[in-house]
Amino acid sequence: MDLDAVADELYALPPADFTAARDERAKDARTAGDRKLAERIRRLRRPTKAAWASNLLVRRQPDEAEQVLRLGEALRQAHQDLDGGQLRKLSTQQRQVIAALARQARELTAQAGQPIGEGAQREVEETLRAVLADPEAGQEWVRGRLAKPLAAPTGFALIAGAARSAPPTSGRGERASGGRVADLDAARSRRRERQEQERRREQQEQERRRAEQEQEWRRAQQEQRREQRERQARAHQEAEDAERRLRADEAELSAAEDEQDRADQRKHQAQQRLADLRKQLKEAEGEQREADEAVREARTRTRKADRAVREARRRATDAAARVEQLADQAEPPTV
Repeated sequence: MDLDAVADELYALPPADFTAARDERAKDARTAGDRKLAERIRRLRRPTKAAWASNLLVRRQPDEAEQVLRLGEALRQAHQDLDGGQLRKLSTQQRQVIAALARQARELTAQAGQPIGEGAQREVEETLRAVLADPEAGQEWVRGRLAKPLAAPTGFALIAGAARSAPPTSGRGERASGGRVADLDAARSRRRERQEQERRREQQEQERRRAEQEQEWRRAQQEQRREQRERQARAHQEAEDAERRLRADEAELSAAEDEQDRADQRKHQAQQRLADLRKQLKEAEGEQREADEAVREARTRTRKADRAVREARRRATDAAARVEQLADQAEPPTV
């Protein structure tokens, strides 16, 4: 079991099934003895419906997902080159692709029995715009493991909407004045001069707009990088805090498990002593019964012996009396 395989499995599930499956996989990892993997699995966040729809789109439509990545690369190159014509062409294609794929995502969720609403569909569209603007967002999206929708940088949409090319300069038709050739040449010269001035003004305006666009793009990129650094710093701090809490919880769990082991051992020893005492009690009760029986037998023998002694004494007394009587009878009479 590894984290990538588990994440691929979990983020393919509808959001309603995610939490139970995640907890089950974390339990399996812990049972297998891999506590770190179990904790990393528990950190996986349940996807929103919009994020799940975006993941489903990537998994079910990989060719279209690759097309989005290529379109994003072309758009970013056109921004860098400040190619107004190419930007207009790609921007039109961008709108068409985003709308079509967002509809496909909504249809796929309906087929999966978990339809999304218009709000979630708009979040899918915003995710696709982020993918077109940011190559890192594209790589995150194409893995199919989003937990929440992505947000496009504001600078990208602003520049895409601002890209324009110079409007064509309308020429003025020749007018025959019927005047002199010199007047006609002068009019033509003034017309060419006005056209050249208009062209220079338009060129300057284009350069100004391009400079503003580039400056805005750079500001947006700087702001995006700043926000990214802040998010990374917060995420790093949150990860450190979570790791500290994890270590504390694991230490507490280990101590509790050790205490449980000791308690189990004491319980086993007490049960063993109780069994020994019960055995000894049973043996003592048997010995007591034997002793009681011996006492009863001894008392019986004592009573019998006592009766025999009394009978012997009686016979001895009777015998002595007869002896004495016979002795008296045997003496001769005195003369």
